[in-house]
Amino acid sequence: MAIFTDPIREHADFGPGDAEWLHLLVGDWQMVADLAFADLALWFPHPELGYVALAHVRPSTTHTVFHADFVGEGIRSDLQPLVERAWTSRSIERSSETNWSSEMALRVEAVPMVRNGRTLAVVTSHMDLSSSRMPSRLELTYRQCAYDLLRMGTLGLWPDFASPTGSRRGAPRVGDGLIRLDAEGIVQYASPNGVSAFRRLGDVESLEGRSLAEVTAGLLKDRRMVDETLPLVVTGRMPWRSEIESRGVSLSLRAIPLRDEQERFGALVLCRDVSELRRREMELVTKDATIREIHHRVKNNLQTVAALLRMQSRRMVSEEAKQGLEQAMRRVATIALVHETLSQGLTQSVDFDELIGRQFRLSAEVASPSQQVRTERSGQFGELPSDFATPLALVINELVTNAVEHGLEGRTGTVWLMADRSPADNSDERLTVTVADDGIGLPESPYSEGLGLQIVRTLVTSELGGSIQWMPRDGGGTMVKIVLNLVHG
Repeated sequence: MAIFTDPIREHADFGPGDAEWLHLLVGDWQMVADLAFADLALWFPHPELGYVALAHVRPSTTHTVFHADFVGEGIRSDLQPLVERAWTSRSIERSSETNWSSEMALRVEAVPMVRNGRTLAVVTSHMDLSSSRMPSRLELTYRQCAYDLLRMGTLGLWPDFASPTGSRRGAPRVGDGLIRLDAEGIVQYASPNGVSAFRRLGDVESLEGRSLAEVTAGLLKDRRMVDETLPLVVTGRMPWRSEIESRGVSLSLRAIPLRDEQERFGALVLCRDVSELRRREMELVTKDATIREIHHRVKNNLQTVAALLRMQSRRMVSEEAKQGLEQAMRRVATIALVHETLSQGLTQSVDFDELIGRQFRLSAEVASPSQQVRTERSGQFGELPSDFATPLALVINELVTNAVEHGLEGRTGTVWLMADRSPADNSDERLTVTVADDGIGLPESPYSEGLGLQIVRTLVTSELGGSIQWMPRDGGGTMVKIVLNLVHG
């Protein structure tokens, strides 16, 4: 899949980590667009287009300036001199006059993104001034925060490779709540949503003028359960994420330290109430644990049934009845093996190669206690859903048992199991399973199917929705081919 730096690979003289730094910028600049109440565009020089737009982000805190997508297009002639000055000077450049576009007054700033003394790209900020009014304290604070972050970009201090990239859901956004700290961790400003978030935790006083670390410490009931990163986050010292829980409320926190050339002069802390999100995640974890426990108990019960069948078969006088109970025991054990595999995972799919690898050898050994039978397996089954894995495991078990007992008939030989997954005519996949032996081959006269082959045919056609075909094997023996359609989604 193409990424936004692809159009400049031929022209960019990037050093180690430069492309990754720009990707980190684009991955996190939604925050800056929301703070600046402005559209942001990323530009890079192009030999034919002057400058080409690599990416564009719209703010969620106000209306967008550009409704059309211009990524991949060349820069406007009136904007190019400003971007060129920023690229060369490595400092923030602001348009000397207000630009009017589509009945909209715009203030444009060009911010060079500099790393290791080299300009890698230029970010332009486009803010609508046509509906200007006296800005509130929130707007002034937000815009100052955006400026501080972009200023850090000109110094190569933001984005930071230490920024959180974890997969845990619930990352705070600007609109969820913002708190600005000074260098000592004292709250200079807290947005209304930020204040509300901490009040849900139990803090009833104003946050401004207080140490956020002390406020947070006072809300903790059980300090043994505190995330070790929390002190560094609430003081704004590290660009990490943490979480605090109190009174049944979970608050996700993210810190962005603010620095200049000499020192850290403050920090932004984004906060978000993730209580409902964590509650749902806990329900899913509990449900997964319950499902695993059910599979474990089903496996134990099936093993008990297999043991009872084994005990019963030892008491049978009739050889035919004894063999019938032993075959039933093997079928139950096959189903138990699938449930054992499911009880060890978090998903309802099975690594069928691992499962059938054990089952294939076991089926041949149990069916041939007094003869030497080699087993060879090739191809990959891959991940299969549990409702698909159980009948397929039974089918392979029956076919391998039949190949040993009736194909080889007590002689030394080999049983092969082959799997092939290939694209089908539509977006689904086709799985072809082949079981072959080098035994006596198919009988010449018509023969009646036993219980095992009747089970196989029923499972393949009814449960798996596939087709099955018996045929002679080249070089002698029998080959059984099963074709199944794997439907995705």
